[in-house]
Amino acid sequence: MLRPASKSRTYGTAGTVTAALLALALSGCGSSSDGTGGDGGDGSDGPTTAAPATTQAAAKDKGPVCVGKASADGLHVLRGGGFRLPGGGGVQYDSATADGTTRTATLREGASYADGQKQQTVKAGQQITVSGHAYTVGQICSYRVVLEPRDAKDRAALAAAPTSLKSKGGAADDGLCFTTSPSVLAAAAHGFPARGSELSLLRNGGVKTFPTGLSITVSYVDTATGTAGFGANCAGIPVAVYKDVRAGDTVEFAGVLFKVSGLADGVVRMTRTSA
Repeated sequence: MLRPASKSRTYGTAGTVTAALLALALSGCGSSSDGTGGDGGDGSDGPTTAAPATTQAAAKDKGPVCVGKASADGLHVLRGGGFRLPGGGGVQYDSATADGTTRTATLREGASYADGQKQQTVKAGQQITVSGHAYTVGQICSYRVVLEPRDAKDRAALAAAPTSLKSKGGAADDGLCFTTSPSVLAAAAHGFPARGSELSLLRNGGVKTFPTGLSITVSYVDTATGTAGFGANCAGIPVAVYKDVRAGDTVEFAGVLFKVSGLADGVVRMTRTSA
């Protein structure tokens, strides 16, 4: 059952690219201090995660890393980010809980944060309605939620290949950013280093942009706690905001999985682990 969200922002919102670039510099496991998802923002086009106010190490996620199984036609809503749905509306992976045995996720209506949005807490295998469309929660991970469309028209709309694989920016990239199309996912995967290779993101390196419109920004690297925050945008939507990520955690961008391999001197290093 959906319920109105409180007016105070919950873990899973995102700020603007401009604010992110002024406060820091530098589009799928990540753990956080309370087992939740990442910070988010006001629905504009850039993720922001504030550095921890204390040097005490954030508590690790109790796990399990994932519950349930991801289907081939499932859409991936990344931690702290949003996903535009076929036919209008959207969904965000706002926060999560894990007690060492099971895992739940709190989802918000809407592709990006807005005050007063409805939210619901879900578990793997549950059938839900989001923005008027029916989905099954196939899998919940610390870094993503996989939703399986129950309507054949929604599945077909998500799997449809766009007319062009070239990014144009903004909402024109919806077909590149919010899709299960094999051709788009293959193009996105090709834009990253090969499996087993490392992707380095610099805190002072601005925004790193990929061919299908995904951009990634590092907001902080805290060597005292061994944690970092970074996020991604695509089609003007914050699609992921990972906070309190540690070496060894898994994150996802554009359907590609990475394991964080190192955090040091304002650099986040990630090794690609999926094909």
